[in-house]
Formats: sequence, C-alpha cells, structure tokens
Amino acid sequence: MNKEALSYYVTLLATVTLTIILLSMVAVLLIGLFNEKVDNNKIFEAITPAFQMIVGAFVGLVAGIKIG
Repeated sequence: MNKEALSYYVTLLATVTLTIILLSMVAVLLIGLFNEKVDNNKIFEAITPAFQMIVGAFVGLVAGIKIG
C-alpha cells in the first residue's frame, strides 16, 4: 500500500468517525431541546465546548493530512 492510499483511508476513516460523533451530538441536542425537564441553557453550556473540540479536531486532522 502506497502513501497516498494510506492517507486516503486514514482521512476517510477519520471523516466517517467524526461525522458519526457530530450527528449523535446533534441528535442528543435536539432531544434535550424538546424535553421539558431539561433546561435549554444548560444544554448549550455542556455541548458547545465538545462540539467545538470535535470540529477543530476534524479540521486539524484533514488539514494536517493534506498538507503533510
């Protein structure tokens, strides 16, 4: 397996994994928003840093692979 194929598979696996994580976070956010027992302000406080970290990791990984 050459370097380009390995880079492609690593990028694809990372993209699929981070996409699944983001979709699950959005699903939990939507469930929490429409649940009357949950305070909406607490949802955003809890999920915003995690969301930013996942998106930042995704962008950094893809940029690092494509540049390197």
